[in-house]
Amino acid sequence: MKERIITGAIAAVLFGGLVVYGGWPFAALVIGLSLIGMYELLKMKNMHHVSGVSIIGYVLTAGLAVPKEVMDTITPFTKQDMLVSAVLILLVVTVVSKNRHTFDDIAFVLFGSVYIGFGFYYLLETRFLNDGLYIVFFILFMIWAADSGAYFTGKAIGRHKLWPVISPNKTIEGALGGIAWSLAVGAICYVTDFVPFSLITVLAIALFVGVFGQIGDLAQSAFKRIYGVKDSGNLLPGHGGILDRLDSVLFVMPLVHVLHLL
Repeated sequence: MKERIITGAIAAVLFGGLVVYGGWPFAALVIGLSLIGMYELLKMKNMHHVSGVSIIGYVLTAGLAVPKEVMDTITPFTKQDMLVSAVLILLVVTVVSKNRHTFDDIAFVLFGSVYIGFGFYYLLETRFLNDGLYIVFFILFMIWAADSGAYFTGKAIGRHKLWPVISPNKTIEGALGGIAWSLAVGAICYVTDFVPFSLITVLAIALFVGVFGQIGDLAQSAFKRIYGVKDSGNLLPGHGGILDRLDSVLFVMPLVHVLHLL
């Protein structure tokens, strides 16, 4: 527990500091995290060794994570162009390798690149909004509250398993506690004028984050259970890997944009 607390405190200070600073240092951090996340995902499937398929996965992930404004200044290609090109190139690799790289492999790489690349891209897009600094912390505070609320509520009164096939320790009571904590933090942010949203909008986002942040966590648990690993990585002692810590962020950030909640 001590190791977990120390690692969490150091990571929160470093990450939070770069969120505050913003600009290219934060963008560089996020793109770097996207590459680490892709490495962790490929490692789960034993595809982390250097190969044509994995390299395409890294390039596509980073390309999808790059802010649109930067993309427009350094290349004539759009994210759609990159995605279509990656599909065609991976199909060529499958043929040239005589099925040594299967369709299952290339589908996994494409899925992983979209999941991780766009997840981090929308984190950057949120930071670059007007009042983006406060909105990012607003969402992060609610994600952390939901995670803590689910843990402590589940420990205290959890009786009914939520989804034992995927995550045997999570309970329905804990999940409801996580949603309640997210709503409470959202209400505090509204009362203190931390974000420029109406009460209805704040509570809608808080409810959304409380629900789908936990679904993002369950999705990551499903990955680990399918591939038989305890953690996605070991970069953060006591916490696991980047995907273990940012699974809810990768799930929530794209959805709040796609559903136009911001």
